[in-house]
Amino acid sequence: GGSVPVLFCFSVFARPASVPLGAGYELLIQKFLSLYGDQIDMHRKFVVQLFAEEWSQYIDLPKGFLVNERCKVRLVPLQIQITTLGNLTPSSTVFFCCDMQERFRPAIKYFGDIISVGQRLLQGARLLGIPVIVTEQYPKGLGSTVQEIDLTGAKLVLPKTKFSMVLPEVEAALAEIPGVRSIVLFGVE
Repeated sequence: GGSVPVLFCFSVFARPASVPLGAGYELLIQKFLSLYGDQIDMHRKFVVQLFAEEWSQYIDLPKGFLVNERCKVRLVPLQIQITTLGNLTPSSTVFFCCDMQERFRPAIKYFGDIISVGQRLLQGARLLGIPVIVTEQYPKGLGSTVQEIDLTGAKLVLPKTKFSMVLPEVEAALAEIPGVRSIVLFGVE
């Protein structure tokens, strides 16, 4: 047979894996992830292959298959492009928009530029499906987020009275988002 075009493949993929009778694609994927999840780039797509004795080689299995006898299977990553932003992957990134409030407009140098960059970041977050968490420092006294910043679709907009965005509500919101590896922080204060 020909070679499989892969970007990487661990030798563990070629080892036999014990799979319960009647298990399908999802169960196989879960089994592989439980065994080797820490070694696998979770943002890559995979194909499950079965070792076919009659051809003495691995063949691709469709998603709907069932296993009805003991067999050797392997998980092979597909060679596909995924959207990245430099070292960031949208599916594992959250944006933090910090304290871009009206009262800071006269006090912060280059505030207009900061708003402009914030607008572009939020627009990019909406396009790429990146969750956004927004804080406002004591909004009663300092006003809410400036009008130019569109908070449509923000996961959380939260008032605060301390100089950190790491609030219990923010930690709880992060816990609801699986696989977060990167936080992009922008704003003022």
